[in-house]
Amino acid sequence: AAAKVLEEAGEPMNAKQMIDAMAAKGYWTSPGGKTPHATLYAAILREIGAKKNESRFRKTTKGHFAATNAK
Repeated sequence: AAAKVLEEAGEPMNAKQMIDAMAAKGYWTSPGGKTPHATLYAAILREIGAKKNESRFRKTTKGHFAATNAK
C-alpha cells in the first residue's frame, strides 16, 4: 500500500503522510497500533537495506521516501 501511495503521489512523503494517505484511500487500516508510522518507516528501511537497487523505495531526504519508479 505504501508503494502504491508513493507511486500515485509522484513526490517524496514521510511515513506519517503515507499512513494518512493509505487510510484515506482505503488501501490500509491500522490494526490499532500506537505508532504505525514508525513501523512503516522501519519496514521501508529494512526493504531498502535488504533489496538495495531492487527495492520499491528510495530515500530522498531525512525521513522522506519516494517510489523507485517515481520521477
